[in-house]
Amino acid sequence: MTTAPSALDRFRIDGARALVTGASRGIGRAVALALADAGCDLALSARTAAALDATLRGVEERGRKAVAVPADLTHPGAPATVVDQAAGFLGGLDIVIHNAGALPTAPDGSPVMVPLQGSEQSHWDQVIALNVNATAALCRAAHPYLAASQRASLTLMSSVAGLVGTPMMEAYAASKAAQVSLARSLANGWARQGIRVNALCPGWTRTDMTEFAATGPLSDWLMAHVPLGRWAEPDEVALAALFLAGPAAAFLTGHALVLDGGLSVPDGGLAGIPKPPSPFAA
Repeated sequence: MTTAPSALDRFRIDGARALVTGASRGIGRAVALALADAGCDLALSARTAAALDATLRGVEERGRKAVAVPADLTHPGAPATVVDQAAGFLGGLDIVIHNAGALPTAPDGSPVMVPLQGSEQSHWDQVIALNVNATAALCRAAHPYLAASQRASLTLMSSVAGLVGTPMMEAYAASKAAQVSLARSLANGWARQGIRVNALCPGWTRTDMTEFAATGPLSDWLMAHVPLGRWAEPDEVALAALFLAGPAAAFLTGHALVLDGGLSVPDGGLAGIPKPPSPFAA
């Protein structure tokens, strides 16, 4: 007699083959390690191979196979090359978690936080190239591999910024809203091929990308709008990504899973509770 899988078994993805982009640090690295813990073999992408060393070691220490497929996904043809190399190493793809993304940055690498009217077109183009154009190219390239899988799942790492008004981050917010829309459209278009597509929308999470806002008055102001009153950790986002990728979410597609501590509740869920003044106020 066959024993039905337990509830915990449904969070296992033993033997699954996954590609994680933006896997060198922060949320991407945490996602890769969570998938490895659940039994997955991985192809890991970031701009340089050296940046992926720590994540590769972490996956291998968990007894799973891993390969680096470095590329700048904004370069023409790079998303397709990454997908093909990942599938070639793993023998196919069952899971794709597209985490690579960026804020507009100045030449010194610092984030550009200005209102749209004070920004330059290059700031917009920089973000759209990675967060939208590369996302579409990666999905297009991944489709035939996912269509050949019996447990296909695609997750786009969007953001709560794509669901609420986010002044000073208009390009980023628009690109993340586009990812939610794309996930919903692909979920409908690919469902009869057995491919589930979802978006994951974290709120403020402690990563290198958000380091500029993680301390001082700006952090205090941001956290005053989060009912749980704290930053998320990358591991917490990774657990949500693991859920979306595996059999526990087998009937879930076309969804934008929000993991924001309540930030997207109207007025941050804190109506009537005093907040510190905005550091962006004139």
